[in-house]
Amino acid sequence: MKKFLFLFLFITCLSANSQRVETVNFSQLQEKILYAEAPLTVFNFWATWCGPCVKEMPHFDQLSSENGDIKVYFISLDFKQDFDRVEKFLEKRPLKSEVLYLDEKDPDSYMRKVSDDWSGAIPATLFVTDLGKTYFHEKAFTKEELQKTVEKYLN
Repeated sequence: MKKFLFLFLFITCLSANSQRVETVNFSQLQEKILYAEAPLTVFNFWATWCGPCVKEMPHFDQLSSENGDIKVYFISLDFKQDFDRVEKFLEKRPLKSEVLYLDEKDPDSYMRKVSDDWSGAIPATLFVTDLGKTYFHEKAFTKEELQKTVEKYLN
């Protein structure tokens, strides 16, 4: 009985630390963009193989945990065959923000809908205010740059 209880608790702890990745198509993502939930909603487009993306993720994640006026979504652009890689990545680096896997085969079909300025490079970030105003950046942020940008868009 003790072995069973230990095993149950161990599995429960493992599943509590793993983050579920929601798979969405672009229409579902677009709905989240159009109906931003917070004074500032941030959509950060990334992939597990993108070093600058991974480096800036803690800065974004910290934003949402420290400021109730900000909602952050991490949008994974990893390839379909790499979906397991995304889940394993999150097991090693648990995030507080929601992670969405964008299940679209043709980036050209959605990039221009996110922003006319998006060349397709990542990291890329879309900031959306509760008034529907959007700001797009195709670059990696340092913690300081991100804080200044967020303060600007919240005001």
